Amino acid sequence: METVILNVESRQTATKGETGRIRRSGKVPAVFYGPGKIGQKVCVDAREFRMKLDGLEGSHLIQLLSPAADFNEKMVLLKDVQRHPVTSSPMHIDFYEVDITKPIIVTVPLHFIGKAQGVTAGGLLQSLRREVTVECLPQEIPDFIQFDVTSLALHDTVHIADLVLPAGVKAVYDTNDAVVTIASPVAEAKPTAAEGAAAATEATPAAAPAAGGVAKAAGGVAKAAGGAAKAAGGAAKSDKK
Repeated sequence: METVILNVESRQTATKGETGRIRRSGKVPAVFYGPGKIGQKVCVDAREFRMKLDGLEGSHLIQLLSPAADFNEKMVLLKDVQRHPVTSSPMHIDFYEVDITKPIIVTVPLHFIGKAQGVTAGGLLQSLRREVTVECLPQEIPDFIQFDVTSLALHDTVHIADLVLPAGVKAVYDTNDAVVTIASPVAEAKPTAAEGAAAATEATPAAAPAAGGVAKAAGGVAKAAGGAAKAAGGAAKSDKK
């Protein structure tokens, strides 16, 4: 992988006012630290940082350039970047010094290429992991791990141990997790004959009360009609008198 060159400057104070002044001047406050080292305050040009490191995926080796001997030509990794919640501009950066002669553990992105045979047959490619943890020398960190899925058929699954890694790079994992699989398309389930009969049986009791209600209503109408006839008879009897 290509080493990124980045200019840094030393800074002495970490007060709120000084940090604000650094940001207003177009720089980003940062800290430089490493194994057995106390963190030292530095700052970087915000525009240079965005141009060289913003948008890069994975872990990248960075060589610092500085007028201060404590930081000049030191090799570091970008350990953390705190960003503004609205603009996403870098607000604070952590640089971690590494020894280029000793292996380190980092995460590397996974890239899947090709069109799987199972996808051509109607299946769905499901990416289960976007990165993998590896161990290697700092100068051998790959930009990404690539896997060609063309030969995968329906229900085929690729695990971490199946990945082909560059020389000098070793996968680090406790569980050999799946990273990609070709799944069958999900079809809408149709009810079976037994399920349809059960549904009809459940609906029948609900219909009975409704029928009873209709009969009761009809009885009420007949009773009302009988009352009307009785009243008419009484009126006719009164007229004869």
